[in-house]
Amino acid sequence: MHFIDEATLERVASTVSPQPHIAVVEIPRSTALSEDGDCWVLVADRVQDPGNLGTMIRSAAAAGASALVVTPGTVDVFSPKVVRATAGALFLLPCIEVPSLGALSASKLSLVGTSSHEQAGSVAYDEFDFTGRIALVMGNEAAGLDASAPIDAWVTIPHVGPVESLNVAMATTVLSFEIARQRKHRSSAGSGH
Repeated sequence: MHFIDEATLERVASTVSPQPHIAVVEIPRSTALSEDGDCWVLVADRVQDPGNLGTMIRSAAAAGASALVVTPGTVDVFSPKVVRATAGALFLLPCIEVPSLGALSASKLSLVGTSSHEQAGSVAYDEFDFTGRIALVMGNEAAGLDASAPIDAWVTIPHVGPVESLNVAMATTVLSFEIARQRKHRSSAGSGH
């Protein structure tokens, strides 16, 4: 631990008004997805805004996700803005980088894609069974997920009025807590409570 004066703190920090503590840590190595267990992971596919990705990570960690998966084109998970937006949740989730969504096919996860537009066979999120081994795939802010992405099931968040869609971070939060709710209900029902 080193104590530094305020002027030095302001020079080494990446914000205009830094908090009084700074940590320098080694970036964890990318891990591999576990192929067993009834888990769920969040996949960020080409998400570009640091604030969005940080909020997505924070919501997924709070809702019990097992890992974060990122595809090429996604903002650097360990950039200062993403790290700050996670409010520490980044350190709760292993981060796995994959070369493409297709690379997840070997993981034995069911890829659940989200879209603000009706896809063939899409289901409202509150009617979908999220209790299995799934990867919640959230797409780029402007383009979303490609309709030809290797998605096993599509879900939508129905909304009322002329609003086109939710922000990707908001949609992730809604879906993450629906996953947590269903899994809690399943485990309560399984224990006879």
